Amino acid sequence: MSLVLDPAAQDLLFREARTANTFTDEPVTDEQVQAIYDLVKYGPTAFNQSPLRITLVRSPEARERLVRHMAEGNRPKTATAPLVAILSADNEFHEELPQLFPHFPQAKDAFFSERVVRENAAAMNATLQAGYFLIGVRAAGLAAGPMTGFDFEGVRKEFLDDDHTPLMIVNIGKPGPDAWFPRSPRLAYDQVVTTV
Repeated sequence: MSLVLDPAAQDLLFREARTANTFTDEPVTDEQVQAIYDLVKYGPTAFNQSPLRITLVRSPEARERLVRHMAEGNRPKTATAPLVAILSADNEFHEELPQLFPHFPQAKDAFFSERVVRENAAAMNATLQAGYFLIGVRAAGLAAGPMTGFDFEGVRKEFLDDDHTPLMIVNIGKPGPDAWFPRSPRLAYDQVVTTV
């Protein structure tokens, strides 16, 4: 065995995990979300950046406002998921670098003084963190339904501000009946990996 992670954990996080399209009505608690974040915050990023921001959509009014911005096929599952999270990138993440990268606090100004540089870095590193978040949801025994089928500008105006760029919306909960579409194929190792 080349992997040290227990096979059951491998299945939970990867092989058996699926994108859920229906959910039970069992709630997802703030304590569960905090446990997920407290685990996945350790995932690596460049300069230890932490640009990911998570907006939990809990109130019925906020859910209704969000559903209006979803693509038609994503509306029913977003309306009924126990919890919905808007994952976004904070383009002003560099303000935290003196705290997060204390051995070189000058990185804030040396590398990220220009907005376009920050936006590119925030998008890449927050997307990395979003991937960790999805794995964390699975580690909590929950299913995630990440989606990019929504009006990005509408969601930004409705829930965020000019300094935050929406990345994806994630439905979270225990999978419900008929939660899974058939498993789609994956590329084989030799289609992806080359050695030089």
